[in-house]
Amino acid sequence: MRTVELLPDEATEARVRWIWERLAEAGMSSLAGHRHPTNRPHLTLTTASELPWDARPELASALSVLPLPLRLEHTLRFDGRTSVLAWRVVPDAGLAALQRQVRELLPDAGNPLFEPDNWVPHLTLGRSRSEADPWPPELLPAELSEPWEGTFTGARSYDTEERTVEQLPE
Repeated sequence: MRTVELLPDEATEARVRWIWERLAEAGMSSLAGHRHPTNRPHLTLTTASELPWDARPELASALSVLPLPLRLEHTLRFDGRTSVLAWRVVPDAGLAALQRQVRELLPDAGNPLFEPDNWVPHLTLGRSRSEADPWPPELLPAELSEPWEGTFTGARSYDTEERTVEQLPE
């Protein structure tokens, strides 16, 4: 599987990594412990079985709108086999349009979570398989309750089989 992801500016990346560290220091599940070199804050626009060569020029054209504004507000929790704590990305019209366009370019994606009406934009902070609440609200860093503004400045694709990244556009 391949992803199409947006990458934040350096200050936003540093802020998210700082939050990861605060969660870990408080004994909570955090992406700070995920040491693979490809691990970095990102927003997933969609997934696909592949990035076909014939779709790449249109993908590059779609991504030419970068940079785009980025606003983080509040935390989100996703429950399932794995629980996720995330920082909500507030989508403006430009980000929503980009996500829809990228999704349309890669129609074989198949994951309904990335259908434009289902997409919940976020930056992941932690993952846990614990049955207990892995992120007690009273222990979360206070900075997560404050809005943060930045910019999406780049894009990449992550290959889940090879565990490699490709900068987009290529």
